[in-house]
Amino acid sequence: MGRRARRRAVHQCVGGGLAELVPDLSRAGNWLLFIEGVPQSQVDLDDPAFLDFEYVRRIGHAIDVAFPQGAPLRALHLGGGAMTLPRYIAVTRRGSAQVVAETDTALTELVRAHLPLPGSRVSGGRIRVRAQDARKVLESARPRGYDLVVSDVFAGARTPFHMTTAQCADAARRALREDGIYAVNVADGPPLAHARSQVATISSVFPEAVMIAEPGVLRGRRTGNLVLIAGTRPLPVTKLRRLAAADPFPARVIDGTELAKFASGATPVTDADGLPAQMPQATDW
Repeated sequence: MGRRARRRAVHQCVGGGLAELVPDLSRAGNWLLFIEGVPQSQVDLDDPAFLDFEYVRRIGHAIDVAFPQGAPLRALHLGGGAMTLPRYIAVTRRGSAQVVAETDTALTELVRAHLPLPGSRVSGGRIRVRAQDARKVLESARPRGYDLVVSDVFAGARTPFHMTTAQCADAARRALREDGIYAVNVADGPPLAHARSQVATISSVFPEAVMIAEPGVLRGRRTGNLVLIAGTRPLPVTKLRRLAAADPFPARVIDGTELAKFASGATPVTDADGLPAQMPQATDW
Protein backbone atom coordinates (compact mmCIF):
# COMPACT_ATOMS: atom_id res chain seq x y z
CA MET A 1 0.00 0.00 0.00
CA GLY A 2 1.49 3.36 -1.02
CA ARG A 3 2.28 6.20 1.33
CA ARG A 4 -0.41 8.45 -0.17
CA ALA A 5 -3.10 5.76 0.34
CA ARG A 6 -1.97 5.02 3.86
CA ARG A 7 -2.32 8.67 4.84
CA ARG A 8 -5.94 8.98 3.79
CA ALA A 9 -8.56 9.11 6.56
CA VAL A 10 -10.71 6.01 6.98
CA HIS A 11 -14.32 6.00 8.21
CA GLN A 12 -16.13 2.79 9.09
CA CYS A 13 -18.97 1.68 11.35
CA VAL A 14 -17.84 -0.72 14.07
CA GLY A 15 -19.54 -2.18 17.12
CA GLY A 16 -19.08 1.01 19.11
CA GLY A 17 -20.35 3.33 16.37
CA LEU A 18 -18.55 5.33 13.71
CA ALA A 19 -14.79 4.76 13.82
CA GLU A 20 -12.43 7.25 12.19
CA LEU A 21 -8.75 6.69 11.53
CA VAL A 22 -7.28 10.12 10.90
CA PRO A 23 -3.66 10.84 9.88
CA ASP A 24 -1.79 13.35 12.01
CA LEU A 25 -0.60 15.94 9.51
CA SER A 26 2.05 17.22 11.94
CA ARG A 27 3.84 13.88 12.26
CA ALA A 28 4.44 11.37 9.48
CA GLY A 29 3.26 7.88 10.36
CA ASN A 30 1.08 9.04 13.25
CA TRP A 31 -2.64 8.14 13.32
CA LEU A 32 -5.54 8.97 15.63
CA LEU A 33 -8.55 6.74 16.28
CA PHE A 34 -11.90 8.34 17.10
CA ILE A 35 -15.11 6.46 17.89
CA GLU A 36 -18.30 8.51 17.75
CA GLY A 37 -16.08 11.60 17.84
CA VAL A 38 -14.34 10.58 21.09
CA PRO A 39 -10.52 10.23 20.84
CA GLN A 40 -9.60 6.63 21.65
CA SER A 41 -6.05 5.87 20.54
CA GLN A 42 -2.90 7.20 18.89
CA VAL A 43 -0.48 5.04 16.91
CA ASP A 44 2.79 5.94 15.17
CA LEU A 45 3.48 3.24 12.60
CA ASP A 46 7.03 4.51 12.02
CA ASP A 47 7.84 4.73 15.74
CA PRO A 48 5.51 2.62 17.94
CA ALA A 49 7.50 3.75 20.99
CA PHE A 50 6.15 7.29 20.53
CA LEU A 51 3.26 7.85 22.96
CA ASP A 52 1.35 11.04 22.22
CA PHE A 53 -1.64 10.74 24.57
CA GLU A 54 -0.54 11.94 27.98
CA TYR A 55 -2.28 9.24 30.02
CA VAL A 56 -0.82 6.50 27.81
CA ARG A 57 2.64 8.01 28.24
CA ARG A 58 2.16 7.90 32.02
CA ILE A 59 1.31 4.21 31.90
CA GLY A 60 4.38 3.77 29.70
CA HIS A 61 6.48 5.51 32.36
CA ALA A 62 5.15 3.12 35.00
CA ILE A 63 6.04 0.11 32.85
CA ASP A 64 9.51 1.51 32.16
CA VAL A 65 10.42 2.00 35.82
CA ALA A 66 8.61 -0.99 37.33
CA PHE A 67 10.52 -3.63 35.38
CA PRO A 68 14.14 -4.07 34.24
CA GLN A 69 14.85 -2.17 31.04
CA GLY A 70 14.17 -4.22 27.92
CA ALA A 71 13.00 -7.30 29.83
CA PRO A 72 10.12 -9.11 28.07
CA LEU A 73 6.76 -9.04 29.83
CA ARG A 74 3.63 -11.10 29.97
CA ALA A 75 0.95 -8.43 29.65
CA LEU A 76 -2.85 -8.45 29.63
CA HIS A 77 -4.56 -5.41 28.11
CA LEU A 78 -8.22 -4.93 28.99
CA GLY A 79 -9.52 -2.83 26.12
CA GLY A 80 -7.78 -2.67 22.77
CA GLY A 81 -8.61 0.34 20.62
CA ALA A 82 -5.73 0.75 18.20
CA MET A 83 -3.48 -1.18 20.63
CA THR A 84 -1.00 1.58 21.36
CA LEU A 85 0.54 0.08 24.51
CA PRO A 86 0.84 -3.46 23.11
CA ARG A 87 2.82 -1.96 20.23
CA TYR A 88 4.97 0.03 22.65
CA ILE A 89 5.81 -3.05 24.71
CA ALA A 90 6.43 -5.14 21.58
CA VAL A 91 9.17 -2.82 20.31
CA THR A 92 10.70 -1.79 23.65
CA ARG A 93 10.61 -5.27 25.22
CA ARG A 94 11.28 -7.83 22.53
CA GLY A 95 9.92 -11.29 23.18
CA SER A 96 6.93 -10.10 25.21
CA ALA A 97 3.78 -12.25 25.19
CA GLN A 98 0.65 -10.10 25.19
CA VAL A 99 -3.09 -10.68 25.25
CA VAL A 100 -5.60 -7.95 24.34
CA ALA A 101 -9.26 -8.27 25.35
CA GLU A 102 -11.36 -6.38 22.80
CA THR A 103 -15.00 -7.29 22.18
CA ASP A 104 -15.37 -5.14 19.06
CA THR A 105 -14.20 -7.50 16.33
CA ALA A 106 -15.03 -4.98 13.58
CA LEU A 107 -12.74 -2.46 15.24
CA THR A 108 -9.95 -5.02 15.58
CA GLU A 109 -10.26 -5.91 11.89
CA LEU A 110 -10.19 -2.22 10.93
CA VAL A 111 -7.05 -1.62 13.00
CA ARG A 112 -5.30 -4.71 11.69
CA ALA A 113 -6.08 -3.71 8.09
CA HIS A 114 -4.92 -0.10 8.27
CA LEU A 115 -2.56 0.01 11.28
CA PRO A 116 -0.83 -3.39 11.18
CA LEU A 117 0.72 -4.68 14.39
CA PRO A 118 4.48 -5.23 14.68
CA GLY A 119 5.30 -8.67 13.32
CA SER A 120 7.23 -11.30 15.25
CA ARG A 121 10.36 -10.47 13.25
CA VAL A 122 10.24 -6.96 14.70
CA SER A 123 9.05 -7.73 18.21
CA GLY A 124 10.25 -11.28 18.77
CA GLY A 125 6.96 -11.84 20.57
CA ARG A 126 3.25 -12.09 19.99
CA ILE A 127 0.12 -9.98 20.43
CA ARG A 128 -3.01 -12.10 20.64
CA VAL A 129 -6.49 -10.52 20.57
CA ARG A 130 -9.42 -12.19 22.33
CA ALA A 131 -12.89 -11.03 21.27
CA GLN A 132 -14.42 -11.43 24.72
CA ASP A 133 -15.60 -9.25 27.56
CA ALA A 134 -12.57 -7.85 29.38
CA ARG A 135 -13.78 -8.91 32.84
CA LYS A 136 -14.32 -12.49 31.65
CA VAL A 137 -10.86 -12.60 30.11
CA LEU A 138 -9.38 -11.27 33.34
CA GLU A 139 -11.21 -13.76 35.53
CA SER A 140 -10.15 -16.66 33.30
CA ALA A 141 -6.46 -15.70 33.48
CA ARG A 142 -4.07 -18.18 35.01
CA PRO A 143 -3.20 -17.15 38.59
CA ARG A 144 0.08 -15.21 38.69
CA GLY A 145 0.29 -15.47 34.93
CA TYR A 146 1.03 -11.82 34.13
CA ASP A 147 3.59 -9.16 34.97
CA LEU A 148 1.23 -6.39 33.88
CA VAL A 149 -2.52 -5.84 33.64
CA VAL A 150 -3.69 -2.62 31.98
CA SER A 151 -7.37 -1.61 32.27
CA ASP A 152 -8.47 0.94 29.66
CA VAL A 153 -12.00 -0.11 28.81
CA PHE A 154 -14.48 2.45 27.55
CA ALA A 155 -17.91 2.43 25.96
CA GLY A 156 -17.89 5.92 24.50
CA ALA A 157 -16.67 8.10 27.37
CA ARG A 158 -17.80 5.73 30.12
CA THR A 159 -16.09 2.82 31.79
CA PRO A 160 -18.42 -0.20 32.06
CA PHE A 161 -19.48 -0.59 35.69
CA HIS A 162 -18.28 -4.20 36.04
CA MET A 163 -14.72 -3.00 35.31
CA THR A 164 -14.74 -0.56 38.25
CA THR A 165 -15.45 -2.85 41.21
CA ALA A 166 -13.36 -4.39 43.97
CA GLN A 167 -14.11 -7.83 42.55
CA CYS A 168 -12.55 -6.77 39.24
CA ALA A 169 -9.48 -5.42 41.04
CA ASP A 170 -9.25 -8.65 43.03
CA ALA A 171 -9.28 -10.64 39.77
CA ALA A 172 -6.42 -8.46 38.54
CA ARG A 173 -4.45 -9.14 41.70
CA ARG A 174 -4.92 -12.89 41.27
CA ALA A 175 -3.74 -12.67 37.65
CA LEU A 176 -0.57 -10.79 38.58
CA ARG A 177 2.74 -12.18 39.67
CA GLU A 178 4.03 -11.07 43.06
CA ASP A 179 5.99 -8.15 41.58
CA GLY A 180 3.39 -7.29 38.92
CA ILE A 181 1.52 -4.01 38.51
CA TYR A 182 -2.08 -3.06 37.72
CA ALA A 183 -2.50 0.12 35.64
CA VAL A 184 -5.95 1.70 35.35
CA ASN A 185 -7.03 4.66 33.23
CA VAL A 186 -9.71 6.66 35.07
CA ALA A 187 -11.42 9.48 33.18
CA ASP A 188 -13.34 11.95 35.31
CA GLY A 189 -14.27 15.56 35.85
CA PRO A 190 -15.36 17.78 38.74
CA PRO A 191 -16.05 16.85 41.52
CA LEU A 192 -13.94 13.70 40.82
CA ALA A 193 -16.37 11.40 42.65
CA HIS A 194 -15.61 8.51 40.29
CA ALA A 195 -11.85 8.94 40.66
CA ARG A 196 -12.10 9.04 44.45
CA SER A 197 -14.21 5.89 44.49
CA GLN A 198 -11.70 4.15 42.21
CA VAL A 199 -8.82 5.04 44.52
CA ALA A 200 -10.80 3.65 47.47
CA THR A 201 -11.71 0.52 45.48
CA ILE A 202 -8.23 -0.32 44.22
CA SER A 203 -6.62 0.55 47.57
CA SER A 204 -8.96 -1.94 49.27
CA VAL A 205 -7.39 -4.71 47.18
CA PHE A 206 -3.77 -3.63 46.60
CA PRO A 207 -1.53 -2.52 49.49
CA GLU A 208 0.46 -0.15 47.25
CA ALA A 209 -1.03 2.49 44.95
CA VAL A 210 -0.13 5.80 43.33
CA MET A 211 -2.05 8.20 41.10
CA ILE A 212 -0.67 10.30 38.23
CA ALA A 213 -2.61 13.30 36.90
CA GLU A 214 -2.23 16.87 35.79
CA PRO A 215 -2.64 19.46 38.58
CA GLY A 216 -5.68 21.06 36.94
CA VAL A 217 -7.49 17.73 36.85
CA LEU A 218 -6.55 16.92 40.45
CA ARG A 219 -7.90 20.28 41.59
CA GLY A 220 -11.19 19.58 39.86
CA ARG A 221 -10.85 22.40 37.35
CA ARG A 222 -11.47 20.27 34.27
CA THR A 223 -12.13 16.80 32.95
CA GLY A 224 -9.15 14.57 32.26
CA ASN A 225 -7.43 11.24 32.79
CA LEU A 226 -6.06 10.03 36.10
CA VAL A 227 -3.82 6.97 36.00
CA LEU A 228 -3.81 4.59 38.96
CA ILE A 229 -0.85 2.23 39.38
CA ALA A 230 -1.19 -0.51 42.00
CA GLY A 231 0.73 -3.53 43.19
CA THR A 232 1.73 -5.60 46.19
CA ARG A 233 5.28 -4.22 46.35
CA PRO A 234 6.52 -0.65 46.86
CA LEU A 235 6.25 1.31 43.62
CA PRO A 236 9.09 3.43 42.15
CA VAL A 237 7.45 6.74 43.10
CA THR A 238 10.58 8.89 42.88
CA LYS A 239 11.34 7.77 39.33
CA LEU A 240 7.70 8.22 38.33
CA ARG A 241 7.69 11.77 39.70
CA ARG A 242 10.77 12.67 37.71
CA LEU A 243 9.35 11.31 34.45
CA ALA A 244 5.88 12.81 34.96
CA ALA A 245 7.34 16.23 35.77
CA ALA A 246 9.38 16.19 32.55
CA ASP A 247 6.41 15.47 30.27
CA PRO A 248 5.12 18.13 27.82
CA PHE A 249 2.11 18.46 30.13
CA PRO A 250 3.66 17.88 33.57
CA ALA A 251 1.74 15.70 35.99
CA ARG A 252 1.79 15.11 39.72
CA VAL A 253 2.30 11.72 41.36
CA ILE A 254 0.52 11.30 44.69
CA ASP A 255 0.69 8.38 47.09
CA GLY A 256 0.53 7.50 50.78
CA THR A 257 -1.31 9.91 53.05
CA GLU A 258 -1.89 12.37 50.20
CA LEU A 259 -3.65 9.71 48.14
CA ALA A 260 -5.65 8.60 51.17
CA LYS A 261 -6.71 12.21 51.73
CA PHE A 262 -7.80 12.48 48.08
CA ALA A 263 -10.08 9.44 48.54
CA SER A 264 -11.33 10.51 51.98
CA GLY A 265 -15.02 9.76 52.38
CA ALA A 266 -15.20 7.49 49.31
CA THR A 267 -16.08 3.83 49.71
CA PRO A 268 -15.05 0.87 47.56
CA VAL A 269 -17.38 -0.02 44.70
CA THR A 270 -18.61 -3.63 44.63
CA ASP A 271 -20.49 -5.78 42.16
CA ALA A 272 -23.46 -5.72 44.54
CA ASP A 273 -23.84 -1.95 44.16
CA GLY A 274 -25.13 -2.29 40.62
CA LEU A 275 -24.78 1.42 39.92
CA PRO A 276 -23.36 3.02 36.78
CA ALA A 277 -19.88 4.46 37.07
CA GLN A 278 -19.95 8.22 37.68
CA MET A 279 -18.31 9.17 34.44
CA PRO A 280 -18.56 12.31 32.31
CA GLN A 281 -20.54 12.12 29.11
CA ALA A 282 -18.71 12.32 25.79
CA THR A 283 -20.00 15.87 25.36
CA ASP A 284 -18.05 16.92 28.47
CA TRP A 285 -14.65 16.16 26.88
